[in-house]
Amino acid sequence: MTPAEILDSLFPAGHNVTTEGDLLFGRATPGDGMVHVIGATGGAPIGIDQAIRLSALVLEVAGSGDGAPLLFLVDTASQRMSRRDELLGLSEYLAHLAKALLLVEAQGHRTIGLLYGGSAAGAFIATALACGTLVALPGAHPEVMDLLSMARVTKLPIELLEEKAKATPVFAPGLDNLVRVGGIAEVWDAGRGLGDQLTVLLAHPRSGDERATVGAARGGRPKAAAIADEILATARS
Repeated sequence: MTPAEILDSLFPAGHNVTTEGDLLFGRATPGDGMVHVIGATGGAPIGIDQAIRLSALVLEVAGSGDGAPLLFLVDTASQRMSRRDELLGLSEYLAHLAKALLLVEAQGHRTIGLLYGGSAAGAFIATALACGTLVALPGAHPEVMDLLSMARVTKLPIELLEEKAKATPVFAPGLDNLVRVGGIAEVWDAGRGLGDQLTVLLAHPRSGDERATVGAARGGRPKAAAIADEILATARS
């Protein structure tokens, strides 16, 4: 689905979302409520210029005081691999964006990432994974790190990493693996109205970070529940 198709399905009554290059932002009023919309689209990488613009948009929501949810549409490449961006501190810009999303949620705005295309590495962590709840559409393809990059970093054969990826979801890229480890809460049905599915999601308030618990229940993080119980027991003692 294109961003326009997604927005039309989310907000059939209309919306006030505009584009700015590969970014989008605005508001929509589904039913009696209001939703802030921000997006990084077009499968483009996120460099310092995109990161600081997205951060400013998120901070505008934080300063609005209206408590309305923030929906973040994501279809990006990795962070921009350029000498300019790296020398100017791209990692700090991405960290600033992630912290802006954490701040807006702490101030009462539910943050929901909607991954409908690709996203990888720092760009994925600072956008989709920094939202309080992450949902996806079929065909999305997230990667914290692709296997070829892992092979270069670890100096391990790609064949060995492919075998490990089959057995260990927390290690592997791809939509199904991110669902199993709890990073993605739901995969929405693109054949149904997305607005209805958003309404259902918003009707169930988020209570803390449940990704470890969800991942353990789905069999993707078998150690997570035991570790969480151990930490809780230690805190109580």
